Amino acid sequence: MQGKNGYFVVKQKAVPEVLLKVVEAKRLVESGKAVSIQEAVDEVGISRSSFYKYKDDIFPFHENAQGTTLTLTFQMNDETGLLSDVLKIVADYGANILTIHQSIPINGVASLSLSVQVLPTTGDVSEMIEAMEEKHGVHNVRILAQE
Repeated sequence: MQGKNGYFVVKQKAVPEVLLKVVEAKRLVESGKAVSIQEAVDEVGISRSSFYKYKDDIFPFHENAQGTTLTLTFQMNDETGLLSDVLKIVADYGANILTIHQSIPINGVASLSLSVQVLPTTGDVSEMIEAMEEKHGVHNVRILAQE
């Protein structure tokens, strides 16, 4: 079994219904069809606590990620060379870095968003994210968007 932050690709029919409803509620809010989390969870039939419990851990995966842009968000310690190490991981996997936005560190931790283009030569994106998560000083790597 992989570490606690491993990623799996699972067919939709194998995913528990509550997780599918979390994805649907997120879609309703992101598309503006629901004006609040409460409205979205009421519409799909789950509790707010279920939504918040799983919202950061499930997202749609598009089978053909090649040519898409992934926007990742995470926090990292304010340490010399750490950003360079993270960018090297992206380069080692063959993804193209499009944008980098880093906040001013507060209490020694900076928030970062990174947009990368997945190319035909890009390695396994899940492994790339896992390598970033394993880097000492990097926290909470999440896929914010996939376009």
